[in-house]
Amino acid sequence: MTDKPVTLAVIIGAHGVTGEVRLKLFGEGAEALKSYDGFDAAGRRLTLKSVRPGPNGAVARFAEVGDRSAAEALRGTELTVPRSALPPLGEGEYYHADLIDLPCFSSDGEGLGHVVAVENFGAGDIIEVERPNGKRFMAPMHAVTIADERAVIEAAFAA
Repeated sequence: MTDKPVTLAVIIGAHGVTGEVRLKLFGEGAEALKSYDGFDAAGRRLTLKSVRPGPNGAVARFAEVGDRSAAEALRGTELTVPRSALPPLGEGEYYHADLIDLPCFSSDGEGLGHVVAVENFGAGDIIEVERPNGKRFMAPMHAVTIADERAVIEAAFAA
């Protein structure tokens, strides 16, 4: 496991005139962000003062952002933490960030490529795999086993 940055939210705009920002969340919700005192924001450290559920995600206040102009300037900024700062996982659980770049094999042993994305369109997680020739395919997570630093996809889904 590397200590690569993991994106927990992205700033999507200002909220009000006092420097609060609207966040699009990629984790467990606004409450989960409270367990981190700060975030890397494009090379800048932002210290979380408060966060609450809001429209389309959450509304947050950072110590370093004092007005609407400063909040608007952060639009599109990803808020990341090191992978090591994330809570430990239970058996069979995984972070999407840990799946990216994993080598993929079919259950028949054929090399398939590597994971390039994890998507969820509402019915469960789906991994996107890029083959060595650049072509891509998707497989549902229920057909994937993650073990020994690799993803094994049931052969029927690796076509």
